[in-house]
Amino acid sequence: MLALVVAALAACTQEKPPPAPPPQIPTIVAPTSATKVRPMVDRPMPEDCELIVPVDRVNEILGRKMEGELKQIIGIPQESIARTAKIDCYHDVPKGKDIGDSPLIIGLSTYSDDASAKERVTESVDAEKKDGGQATEVDVTKHKAQYVTTKTERLLVGSLGKTTYVVRAKAGYLPDDKVKDILTALAVQSMTPIEDA
Repeated sequence: MLALVVAALAACTQEKPPPAPPPQIPTIVAPTSATKVRPMVDRPMPEDCELIVPVDRVNEILGRKMEGELKQIIGIPQESIARTAKIDCYHDVPKGKDIGDSPLIIGLSTYSDDASAKERVTESVDAEKKDGGQATEVDVTKHKAQYVTTKTERLLVGSLGKTTYVVRAKAGYLPDDKVKDILTALAVQSMTPIEDA
């Protein structure tokens, strides 16, 4: 009995381990220089998709690296709709496949005047709605655009000055809860000239 009491007293007199240190809170350091954010502009028509949205920037916005290829088609002027230039960028085209298999398309077109560009956006959205698409107005920075959902794709279409932009993604290519934000970010970049380009 005495041995148990001595053992119990000995256990009580042992030092307790020190308490665990509090969790480290990361320090947020403010940037030392202001980041220059370039605004969307009615930009001159680029001659290459890498000058519209570079592949590295697309990967960054998507949050993953595209495995497919980038292909482009430069369109021709079309007087009947007052279009003066056009370029379509087909991203993530599976190797050995054609542009029809691209799950992500970014396109720019220029028109002879602002009114023609706006009219083209309206006509494009109306055509999608006629085929069963649903359209809602969204903000793209300080500008308005139309976000359209169809059975097979999601697209964001708008205009700025004489230029129209459209970003299309096949349904299921991007997460449903993020697709609108991703398309918006790509649209903003498409209308923002690349630094030093």
